[in-house]
Amino acid sequence: MNQKIISTIIIFGLLTVIPTAYGQLSLGSEAKQELIEVKINPDGEINVKHVVSPSNMPTTVPLFLGEISNLIITDDLGEEINSGTANDAKGNLSVLSLPSNQNSIITYNLENMKINNNLFNTEISYPQKFSVIFEESINLIFLNNNVLFLDDKKGVAINGGGNMKIEFYSTESKIIEKATWEENEFDVEIITDSEIQSFNFNQPEKSLSFQVNDENKFVTITMSEELLGGPYVTLLDDEKIKYTKFVRDEGIVSLNLKPETTGQVTIIGTTVIPEFSMFIPLIMGFLIILTVPAMRKFSLR
Repeated sequence: MNQKIISTIIIFGLLTVIPTAYGQLSLGSEAKQELIEVKINPDGEINVKHVVSPSNMPTTVPLFLGEISNLIITDDLGEEINSGTANDAKGNLSVLSLPSNQNSIITYNLENMKINNNLFNTEISYPQKFSVIFEESINLIFLNNNVLFLDDKKGVAINGGGNMKIEFYSTESKIIEKATWEENEFDVEIITDSEIQSFNFNQPEKSLSFQVNDENKFVTITMSEELLGGPYVTLLDDEKIKYTKFVRDEGIVSLNLKPETTGQVTIIGTTVIPEFSMFIPLIMGFLIILTVPAMRKFSLR
């Protein structure tokens, strides 16, 4: 007990004598971190873990920006260690630790998640490489408005750190439409919170279309490139709109849109299932050209 009190006095004594520069508080050197991991569950809870290497000098570990709760600092054995916290001039929190011959493990909850209708969203910022791990039930996510299917992956790594906007559905709504051409039938999967009507696949025009009845909602279309291949042009009514593309295994592609208004979405590709009836006259003409010279070699006797 006395040792903890003495250690605390030492830490805060150091804070009073070590100067700050540019509003950034620093105690000793910035810690070397072995692992920086953010875990997100389907309820929108964010749990953060830092694993800090042993050091023979006092160290500082900056935490993620945002509201922090349940902060715990332990060693490899799960025993709480002597440490302190401090805010810089901008209110960003850091953990201050004395020299240690064991790893320091810092865990806390980040209360940054919000939900808008059915869509969880958060913004995460950190200056070093970190990983974001999602529970298995979360498969479709949006990173800075780009669609990403995790499939057999656990999450993503943010190399070099930076800011990341993360969104995912609380409850995923999936629509399966059928695109039929002659004897071929393809599934077109649409994931969205928007109401979808009037789905249509037009083979001669190399396009598919549908009506969206809500504004500013993600619409993710997944289909076989055999049905409709890229590059693509996406339209809302007659105006071109942006999309992001995610290529999955076995020729499956996902396109993600976010129409700002209601209207008809049209996706135009450059390749499509061959319309065999268009080639029949060409094939017949080609066969005639080959057959006539061959027939001249023969005569009736």
